[in-house]
Amino acid sequence: MVCIPCIVIPVLLWVYKRFLEPYLYPVISPIMNLFWTKKAVQETGTSDQKHSENSNGIHKPEGNSETICNGSTITADKKTD
Repeated sequence: MVCIPCIVIPVLLWVYKRFLEPYLYPVISPIMNLFWTKKAVQETGTSDQKHSENSNGIHKPEGNSETICNGSTITADKKTD
């Protein structure tokens, strides 16, 4: 047996999205933009800090290869058609 909120809440959300939002959104949108302005996210770190974060002593090999215990790499077999 399904609980009542599990049926009622999705139906109410569907009614809102389908019928009410097209009329309410143009009215509410300018008011909401006053409170929540969209600001671009900017990185404050310099390029040296970014490089030091990327190179923290662990080397990740590039490409399709696996590293084994002695440091050598084994290339993965590629499927050729």
